[in-house]
Amino acid sequence: MRYAAFRHEGDVVMGTVRGDGVTVVAPVDDFYADLDRWSSTEGDGPTVDMAAVQLEPPVPGTARVICVGLNYAMHIAETNSERPEFPNLFSKFRSTLVGDGADVPVPPGDHRFDYEGELAAVVGHTGTDEAAVFAYTCFNDLTARTWQKSVTQWTLGKNADRSGPIGPTLVTGDELGDPYDLTLVTRRNGDEMQNTNTGLMYFRAADVLDHVAKVMTVLPGDVIALGTPSGVGYRREPPVHLGPGDTVEVEIDGIGVLTTHITKGLT
Repeated sequence: MRYAAFRHEGDVVMGTVRGDGVTVVAPVDDFYADLDRWSSTEGDGPTVDMAAVQLEPPVPGTARVICVGLNYAMHIAETNSERPEFPNLFSKFRSTLVGDGADVPVPPGDHRFDYEGELAAVVGHTGTDEAAVFAYTCFNDLTARTWQKSVTQWTLGKNADRSGPIGPTLVTGDELGDPYDLTLVTRRNGDEMQNTNTGLMYFRAADVLDHVAKVMTVLPGDVIALGTPSGVGYRREPPVHLGPGDTVEVEIDGIGVLTTHITKGLT
């Protein structure tokens, strides 16, 4: 099954995607509060044209965004880092999430705004294996490098306003197939910046779930962003930074293209 979240009659709803249309199932928060019920139906609400709706993050307001750093060998090499023994985790706030096609401002005081294309898994049930994943999607961990690199903790650099584009759709595993044999490509203004196969990541969703479960309980709608491959902007020669007018696309086989437009922010 393929799902999208969008604004409909004043609410953000989850809908099933068929061709060019999307059929309303339930408000997003209600959908995840009773996932077994709502994910077993294709919806009986109105069907609208996908091209005519405003896409929103396909996760509830309670979602926690757990991100994996240093999860691809070539990215570890380009950042002169060491391979972590356990998943190297940090978080983005739910308030950073935006949908496909969103405008994202350059963070104040940052002149090294950067892209990080990623595969993300959205949790469906409490568990420590891949069966706990509800569906997969594209993610862009936009990063304010100036602020990230100014300290040892990454919270500020990873949580600029609207810096968590996610979407465009959620695709369940039975429709997607093997999530760890997909081509992931990131483009800036049409130029390829990153290209990898998701099978090259070290820690998969099940590994992260197993590690996190030692400390906290994951909940339906929580997001696991599974790390970016090599080719990030600040490590290119010469460096590539995002600025007003740039468009970033993250494309993953079987999921689609997540598009983000960079705009002028406060200086």
